[in-house]
Amino acid sequence: MSQVSDVSLANQGFSAFRTELNNILGALNTLHLGTSAPASLAAGSLWVDTSGGATAYILKFYDGSDSITLGTINTTANSVDWSDSSVTFDIVNDTSPQLGGDLDTNSHNIAIDDAHFIKDENGNEQIIFQTTSSAVNELEITNGATGDGPILGASGETNVDLHIKPKGSGETVIGSGGASATLTSSGAYDLVLDTNKGSNSGNITITDGANGDIDITTNGTGKIKFNDLAYIPQQAITSTSNAVAWDVQAKPNAYHITTENTTFSAPTNGVEGAFICLEINFNGSHTIGWNTVFEFAASTEPTETATDAKTDLHIFRYNGAIWQEVGRTLNLSES
Repeated sequence: MSQVSDVSLANQGFSAFRTELNNILGALNTLHLGTSAPASLAAGSLWVDTSGGATAYILKFYDGSDSITLGTINTTANSVDWSDSSVTFDIVNDTSPQLGGDLDTNSHNIAIDDAHFIKDENGNEQIIFQTTSSAVNELEITNGATGDGPILGASGETNVDLHIKPKGSGETVIGSGGASATLTSSGAYDLVLDTNKGSNSGNITITDGANGDIDITTNGTGKIKFNDLAYIPQQAITSTSNAVAWDVQAKPNAYHITTENTTFSAPTNGVEGAFICLEINFNGSHTIGWNTVFEFAASTEPTETATDAKTDLHIFRYNGAIWQEVGRTLNLSES
């Protein structure tokens, strides 16, 4: 360490002059190293505060009234931490630069070479960037406020696809692995599932709306194929005040356990071409009647079994106006 009380040479003999000059030069050569500011400070002086030890030498600039901190020097790690964020330097020769705080791009961009990546803390590739020389479309990542999810989206031209591409025979997997996964549309729009961007493809369309349909459409002469059993769950319909109301959209495969003499009212929400099935389980000797919208062979209602512990089955098809019976089996044992 070397500090002097001033850097002005007084008139004196040669020996004393040489000693004072060497002291002044030593102070200048060591940037006035010391645990406190030297007495010789003048506006524009630089000095190094060593009070923090070898890992925290502080380079300071005296402006005539205050010593301004420029940076902290760690002589153990051979590093400098500049105090002012506007300080710039060339890091090309630093093979392991580290940030002491957040990196602010200051309205500029970060350029990354083709096929280069961002590493994780273990030095492994985390995100690899691949480039297209004539690119006009890009990926956007938007964070979300409370209650809203982040967005991974496409940007660029007016209508841009977003590709999620596995490698090789890998699969595209959705969900957290801890709960059921839901694939949905954004806003009040239909959800369409097809292949090859809709070219030579059938599709499944889920219509958005209070009474939205689910349409399954094949391509050309393609067929809808079920490799396993397909079924419509059977659901109960009941009689109130000697009448049975039947919503065939909600319960196309229904059963009714009799509790009174009753009449089957005109079904609601029928669609032309639809088939419905009805199982009547007699819990007593109750009579059954039918609304005129049900049509039977020879326009004659069947005589139901009306015997306790017996079952009658009926199948109907809707032609857009009436429900035509296409099959019946009566007097089955209840099971």
